[in-house]
Amino acid sequence: MNDEEDQLDKAYDGRLMRRLLGYLWPYKRYVVASLALTMLGGVLVVARPPLVKAAVDLYLLPDPAHVTQGYTLVIRQAAERFGFGGGASSGIAFISLLLLIANFAAMLVLYVEAFVVQRMGQHVMYDLRNEIFAHLQRLPLQFYDRHPVGRLMSRMTSDVEALNELFSAVIITFFGDLTMLLYIVFWMFLLDWRLALVSLLILPPMAALTIWFRLRSRTAFRAIRVHLARISTFLQERLTGMSVVQLFNREQSELQKFKQINRDYRKANVDAIFYNAVFFPAIDIIAAVGMALIIWYGGGQVLQGLVTLGTVIAFMQMAQMLYEPIGDMSERYNMLQSAMSASERIFQLLDEPVTMNSSPAEAGRVQGRIEFRHVWFAYHDEDWVLKDVSFVVQPGQSVAFVGHTGAGKTTITNLLLRFYEIQRGQVLLDGIDIRNIDPAQLRASFSIVPQDVFLFSDDISSNIRLGKSDISDEQVREAARQVNADGFINKLSSQYSTRLHERGAGISVGQKQLISFARALVFNPRVLILDEATSSIDTETEVLIHDAVKRLMTGRTSLVIAHRLSTVQAVDKIIVLHKGEVRESGTHQELLGQRGLYWLLYQLSLYQTPQDELVESIPV
Repeated sequence: MNDEEDQLDKAYDGRLMRRLLGYLWPYKRYVVASLALTMLGGVLVVARPPLVKAAVDLYLLPDPAHVTQGYTLVIRQAAERFGFGGGASSGIAFISLLLLIANFAAMLVLYVEAFVVQRMGQHVMYDLRNEIFAHLQRLPLQFYDRHPVGRLMSRMTSDVEALNELFSAVIITFFGDLTMLLYIVFWMFLLDWRLALVSLLILPPMAALTIWFRLRSRTAFRAIRVHLARISTFLQERLTGMSVVQLFNREQSELQKFKQINRDYRKANVDAIFYNAVFFPAIDIIAAVGMALIIWYGGGQVLQGLVTLGTVIAFMQMAQMLYEPIGDMSERYNMLQSAMSASERIFQLLDEPVTMNSSPAEAGRVQGRIEFRHVWFAYHDEDWVLKDVSFVVQPGQSVAFVGHTGAGKTTITNLLLRFYEIQRGQVLLDGIDIRNIDPAQLRASFSIVPQDVFLFSDDISSNIRLGKSDISDEQVREAARQVNADGFINKLSSQYSTRLHERGAGISVGQKQLISFARALVFNPRVLILDEATSSIDTETEVLIHDAVKRLMTGRTSLVIAHRLSTVQAVDKIIVLHKGEVRESGTHQELLGQRGLYWLLYQLSLYQTPQDELVESIPV
């Protein structure tokens, strides 16, 4: 890494850190309290070596030339004032009592400090997870097309947890270690400036080693996070699609893929372990050299009568205290690098633009008139899925969209709900461009019954009302009765309180569809979308909901998408799509009379003509 890249890297890290520290602002009282407790704890911990020096120099090996001045004299006078002036034994007892008080006080202060810091970290993580989830809900579907679910789950879990370590175990403790270093250096120079300089000789090599470690560990920890996210993504996708893996006997193939991803993750961890394995023993070796220098130089000073033995013992203790914060700060740097890598990915997610505009236009009471004006749309570049599509749906009218797979039927509903933004043209609701309507207000006017019904791990009642508290239990039951879902629900052991498993596992596809119909009805939409709603339902269930569909569509604008043409013959208008274009429009009988594309599709439904042959026979 050259100097320019290093400077840019530092600036980028600085921006990340400033942004992270912004999450602490609402909890500044916790920060101030923890910093104050950390400073107090440092004072109490560093008090131990000077007290040991006082015990040695005042009572164990008294040296009148060195103990009649400074803080040792203060300790001796305090011992006499509190009744411990009866001799060496009393003085040692007094200093031992001071050591116990300092140790217990330090333990109590550091315990409270740890509690405050951990609680602050949990508050910050709570806010951050809420912010991420709220942002994910506002992102358009294009974002989810590009990002696997497993990767997003990794952002919400492992990356957020890495930041928890930053707030609870790095920032405050790093400040505590730095404070401890300053206290120790202060006491060293207070006791003997020459021994202090000898003790600090090992700092330059420690600093050089730390810089080397910082450069290497940052790359290693970034690689670890990247490979861990890949493992999470792979597992999420394969576990979700396990039925497909087993159906096509792809277990060994998928295992080999996982082994490769796991191997890369292992290598990244081994690299990080190598740097740790080199760094910390090297720190210990340098610390041992520093201790040897203190014993060598300090011992010589004692023999010459220039310093007391208590001073050398205190320096040995303080040197050990000095090296521990340096090692701790280096270890905290590991956590910092892990957290910075995690924050980089989290902020990339939070900075993902919510492309939908929120203009002041009000839709008002939706009547249900829908118009597409020369709409062009492509999921990728200019690979057009819809090409110059125009049509009008009047309020209360039922319209079906038919066409072979890939014709653009479902895309129309996705655009209408603003799951995607069009590239050209306009989509109007009651004459208002939907880009000028807030997405939440727009979607509140719609209910959709998709082919692949998604049910949450919750009870049936909650799956119908979807957390909308103003929908009563009676409304839920009435909606289920209207779509004939109450029949199977009432046979369940807990009826509407029956808890469903993930994605509705444990009930049939038809029963899932019935719950979806009840969900659509209870929200009383102005526009109803039936997207392949009956294509996965068995014949018996289809009979049960056929009249419910009529009730759902009565008085509402209804859009129906289905491959089975028998389900759309009674609608007011049928729009035939082919290769992203509107090819025909009219009623069932009108389109049959034209003997065009719809007639060909109808022949397919009657005689099961192979679809490839049919599509090839359709003129472009």
